[in-house]
Amino acid sequence: MTLRKISIRAKFIIIFTLLVVAVLSLTVCAWPISRHGAVAARLGSASSSSELETVMDAPGPITVETVVGATWQVDRSGLINLKHPKARAAGLVDGPEPIQIFFHALRHPTRGLFLVDSGVEDALLNDPAHAALHGTLADAAHVDRLKIQITTAAWLKAHAETPQGVFLTHLHLDHVLGLPDVPSQAPIYAGPGETAERGGLNILMQPVIDRALGAHGALQTWSFAADPNAGFSGVLDVFGDGTLWALWVPGHTRGSVAFVVRTPKGPVLLTGDACHTAWGWKNGVEPGTFSEDIAESAHSLAELRALSARHPQLDVRLGHQSLSGSAG
Repeated sequence: MTLRKISIRAKFIIIFTLLVVAVLSLTVCAWPISRHGAVAARLGSASSSSELETVMDAPGPITVETVVGATWQVDRSGLINLKHPKARAAGLVDGPEPIQIFFHALRHPTRGLFLVDSGVEDALLNDPAHAALHGTLADAAHVDRLKIQITTAAWLKAHAETPQGVFLTHLHLDHVLGLPDVPSQAPIYAGPGETAERGGLNILMQPVIDRALGAHGALQTWSFAADPNAGFSGVLDVFGDGTLWALWVPGHTRGSVAFVVRTPKGPVLLTGDACHTAWGWKNGVEPGTFSEDIAESAHSLAELRALSARHPQLDVRLGHQSLSGSAG
């Protein structure tokens, strides 16, 4: 056997071994989405949906500015459960769906500025080789379809404000991309079990999520208790003054969180990815393949829509598309 033949055989063995390792990683040894540290949050007190609904229609002191960090296109089958009877009846098929990447700036009169989700980091626009999402994975994620409107760094500089914290609706890629632009002293909050979520694709996503969390301290994990009114999986009074409420809405991820904000103009609901699209919200159809548990996702969406039906003045702002008059 020649050296050339030995070399080719060795290459084949290496490639085959790598493929086996990849398959095992994707099927048996599912990875957590992040290895970043997590601790129980000191912010937020357990409450109930009845306490929330008693006060939510009264004007509150927090202002909400919803910012479009970027526009993008992703698979419709991930955003909407195309197997749902309503989706089939409407003739929805898979294909690229236009979305926006939002972050929401909450200004509390005494607590200061907080962000819900994080937008898009400056490096993705101006130094892509050093962005949290870069290289082959950026290509696979079709970053070429991502059209940045304003980076989180540029927005913070223009407003000359320092965030006191970031409330993540969940730990998926498109909700953490702006975290490198947020000062490292600002704590990052997320729902229970977010860092422990396991899945085969996390072998690729974990490095990006961990780079985005980067220099920030341990993730602050909300301590929900069961809602005594059996509405949501849990309800927190975030600041303890009834102005901002966190709702545990598992399904898209195990720790997905939505928020109700009491503003001078009335209550605002930030659904996160409990609902991505305007069509999904209007038709009561849950997200699709991007969700960890579609049945649980359907339940959480139904609870949010029921809350909206009981409070018609609620301004609903979705995870990735806008209902009329919601974003600005």
